[in-house]
Amino acid sequence: MVKQKISISVLRNFSLGLLILILGAVLGYRYGQVDTGFNKVPLSQIIKTQTPDERAGVDFSVFWEVWGYLDQTYLNSEDLDAVTMVDGAISGMTAAIGDPYTAYLPPKRNQRSAEDLAGSFYGVGIVLGYIDETLAVISPLDGTPAAEAGIQAGDLILHVKDENKSLDEDTVGWTLDEAMEKIRGRKNTHVILTLLRKNGPEDSYGDPIEFDITRGEIVVESVELKFVEHSGKRVAHLKVSKFGERTPQEFDQAVKQILADKGRLDGILLDLRNNAGGFFDGAIDLASEFIDEGVVVSQKGKFTKRDFRTKGKARLANFPLLVLVNRGSASASEILAGAIRDQLDVKLIGENTFGKGTVQDRRELSNGGGLHVTIARWLLPKGDWIHEEGIPVSVEVKNDYETEQDEALLRAIEEL
Repeated sequence: MVKQKISISVLRNFSLGLLILILGAVLGYRYGQVDTGFNKVPLSQIIKTQTPDERAGVDFSVFWEVWGYLDQTYLNSEDLDAVTMVDGAISGMTAAIGDPYTAYLPPKRNQRSAEDLAGSFYGVGIVLGYIDETLAVISPLDGTPAAEAGIQAGDLILHVKDENKSLDEDTVGWTLDEAMEKIRGRKNTHVILTLLRKNGPEDSYGDPIEFDITRGEIVVESVELKFVEHSGKRVAHLKVSKFGERTPQEFDQAVKQILADKGRLDGILLDLRNNAGGFFDGAIDLASEFIDEGVVVSQKGKFTKRDFRTKGKARLANFPLLVLVNRGSASASEILAGAIRDQLDVKLIGENTFGKGTVQDRRELSNGGGLHVTIARWLLPKGDWIHEEGIPVSVEVKNDYETEQDEALLRAIEEL
C-alpha cells in the first residue's frame, strides 16, 4: 500500500482533533473519570467538553508554532507526513511519563501486538522487556529461532543490525514497540543481535555476544501437557507459555487429559518458566483450577482497590503440586505462581521471577492504533508487591544449558 503524502497545513484541524482525543483519554485516567478495571468504556464517554488547555493548564501555542515553522521552512517538504508526525507526538507524550509499560501503539504496531496475543507472527521468538532500564530478553519462546540460537532469559539487548532494513542501531531509548518493530521482519531474513549476558560467581556481565538469527514464523501454543516418568514417579508436566486468546481452551483440554489419567499420577508440575504474561483474567482462570476459594490477586488503582477471587472450578485442587519459575516468568505468570504459593503453601522451584507488578489497560483507538496505560499495581494474596524484585523460590535450581537435561524439572519431580 502506498502511503500518501499530504500537506501538514491541510491536516492541521484533523491533527488537533486527534491530539485532543488522545490527551482527553490520558487525562481521563489521570483524574479518575473512568473505571480503572477492565470494563471497556468507549473513548467518547471519557472525553469531556473542556479543551486540553483548560483541563491540564497547558499552552499548546508552542506546539503549533513548531508545526507551522516545519511546514513553511523544512528543506525536504516531501518528508513531512502529518499522520506520522501526529503519531510521533502522541508517542512522545506517553514516553514522557517515564513508564515503559505506558505507550501509544501506531496502527501497524498495534496490529503486531494483537498478533502476539493471537499467537502467530514472523520474527525470532523473543518476549521483550526491561532490566535496569535496558532492553532485555524476558524469555525466548520454545522451539523458535531465538531459543535454537541459544538466547536466554535475562540477556540484555544492546544493538540490532539488519541490512535489509538499513538498520544498525544501539537500543538505548527504544520503547518496547520500537524494539518489536525493528527486531521482527519478513520470513527467512536475518537480524544480528548484540547481547550482554550475566556470568561468573557474582553474576557480573561478560563480553558482548553477537547472534545472527534467521527469522521464522512464530506459532506458539500456549499450553503443553506431557506425562513424565522419573525416579519411580509419573507426573503431569503442564507448561503454560503465555496467557493469550487461546489459553483458556487449551488449558481446559489439558485438564481433561489429566483427570482422565489421575489414577496413575503422582502429581502435577505447573511450569511457568519463560512465561512473560498476557491477559490478566487468564491468571485468575487458571488459578481457579487449583485454588478452591480465596483471593487470587488484588488490584490497587489510583482511587480504588479490588480483590479478584477464584471462580470455583478447582478441578485440579486435589493433586500434589509444585510450580516451576525462572527469570522469564513475569506479570500474569507471577500472579498465578504467587497466588498458588500464598493460598496453597506450594513450593516454587527454579529461579527468582522477573518482577512486573503493574496492570495495563489496553484501548483500541479510532485510527487503528492502541493505547496501553498503567492503571494499577497488583498485590499477591498476602499483600506483597513484587515489582522489580520478583518472587523468590523455595528451591533454587539453575539449568545448565550445555546439557540436554532439564535440571529444574528433574529436581521438582524429586521434591514432589
